[in-house]
Formats: sequence, structure tokens, C-alpha cells
Amino acid sequence: MFTGIVEELGEVTAVETLDDACRFRLRGPVVTEGAKHGDSIAVNGVCLTVVEHEGDEFTADVMAETLKRSSLGALTVGSRVNLERPMALGARLGGHIVQGHVDGTGHILERTPSDNWEIVKISLPADLTRYVVEKGSITVDGISLTVVDAADDHFTVSLIPTTLALTTLGIKQPGDPVNLEVDVVAKYVERLLGTRGAAQ
Repeated sequence: MFTGIVEELGEVTAVETLDDACRFRLRGPVVTEGAKHGDSIAVNGVCLTVVEHEGDEFTADVMAETLKRSSLGALTVGSRVNLERPMALGARLGGHIVQGHVDGTGHILERTPSDNWEIVKISLPADLTRYVVEKGSITVDGISLTVVDAADDHFTVSLIPTTLALTTLGIKQPGDPVNLEVDVVAKYVERLLGTRGAAQ
């Protein structure tokens, strides 16, 4: 379980392409501190398992299903990535409940800068539209954000200088893909209401 509060901007240092998977080596001095085999680390919002750990780098395997559902397949050596360790039991929930299970991908459509923040418009897959509401929570590349406006095919978020400086959303440009995870509470409510309606 994560909170969507990115701990550091890491870097891909190696990519090994396998038949139906990829193995990434990533650098992240903060998230690798005390890391061990089997630990979880969110990479651009995708929960990955540490396979090996040496110094300030770790490796993680990414299966075909994850590559299909996320934007991790577009990563290359030198790509910057958002990194976050799981939330510690009893810690403050700074963002919102994030599972690290990507629901789909969108693309940066527009960036509109202002003096103190920046509005970013992101495309929204049709099957996720019903879960995204104005002033609701959404995870973009592992970042917990508040939806400013929601439409059928896109939504906007407002980014403060800290988010722009410390995450991938500060460097991504129109056309770049992003991972999206909708609020898990919305999915559970939908399922429960659907089940109740079917039972009546």
C-alpha cells in the first residue's frame, strides 16, 4: 500500500528485454536504504518487487501483463522515474490510498504554466471515465493528485512547484504516456452497488 507521495526521482540504469518480460535496474538512494529481496517499491505508480539490491540500485522484473497495462515498456536507460516505498503501518497518509495497480494509461495533452502552478491536461481512457470526478483523487505516474476538471475523455490537474521539481510531471511533455490508477474506493462502491442491484 502506497500514499502517492513520491520520495525521490530515480533513474533507469539498465533494461534487459526478455521473451515476455523486462528486467529493469533502477537507481534510487532513498528507496534502496535498507531494501532487501522481496520488498515492494512503486515505480511510476507500479508496485514492483525488488529482485536484487546493490548500493543505491535495485532490479525488478516486469511481466507482460504489467507492460501491457502500464507505460513501463516505454522506459529506456536514462529515463527518470517516480519512486516510493510502501507506507509504514501507523504512518501519516499524506496522499490517498494507492495500491500500485495501474488501471490504464493516458497521455499528456497540454501544459498551461502560470506564475505559481501549472495546469496539465491528461487523456482518459473511456473505461475509466466513470471513476474520475471533479475534486476527487487520482494517481498519475504514482503521484497522488486532485482532479481539477473531469470530462469524458480527459481530466486536468494543478501542479505546485514542489511537484514539478521533484517528480516526472515536471519534465514530461505533450504526447508522453503516464500511468493512471483511479481511486480504489470508487471501484469497490461500484462493485457493491452492482452486486446489490443484481440480488434484488
